[in-house]
Amino acid sequence: MVCASAIGFYGNRGDEVLQEESASGSDFLAEVCRQWEAAPEPAVRVGIRVVSLRFGVVLSPRGGALARMLPPFRMGAGGRIGSGRQWMSWIALDDAVGIVQHALASESLRGPVNTVAPRPITNAEFARTFGAALHRPAILPLPAFMVRLMFGEMGEALLLSSQRVDCGKLLASGYRFRHSELKPALEALLAA
Repeated sequence: MVCASAIGFYGNRGDEVLQEESASGSDFLAEVCRQWEAAPEPAVRVGIRVVSLRFGVVLSPRGGALARMLPPFRMGAGGRIGSGRQWMSWIALDDAVGIVQHALASESLRGPVNTVAPRPITNAEFARTFGAALHRPAILPLPAFMVRLMFGEMGEALLLSSQRVDCGKLLASGYRFRHSELKPALEALLAA
């Protein structure tokens, strides 16, 4: 059984490198993830192999965060969010799908599995790289107070929190990433 969870499990952790064994955060999203990951516990008790994939920011130009960022970045109005120092652990859509298939087929995987690319980046680095991939400047920041004003607690949790997540368990299980570096991943996604 494969369960979809999220790295929101860890809460806002600054520069700490997070592995599957790291403690849960204490905010709303962390609580939702804890409860979601506890839901298949009856299956575990009867011997079913359960993998809880903790997804990072899934990148696709057809939906989600990347699709929402495309219009302002294409107009040259993109930039870092808040300080830009918050870590962003990301995964390209085709790797996210590949990891689901890998989790189903790999008997060695059990429990939580961080579903992120091997190299997390800061939000400022993401903005620069995304702008470069679009051949646009990325110099207009979105101040933290605006994020809080526009999106409240959800904006704080999704846009300003920092999760520097490690995918060592996934790599150790033999998964081979199609996109382990952000720039080539963005170029491939934007060309599709």
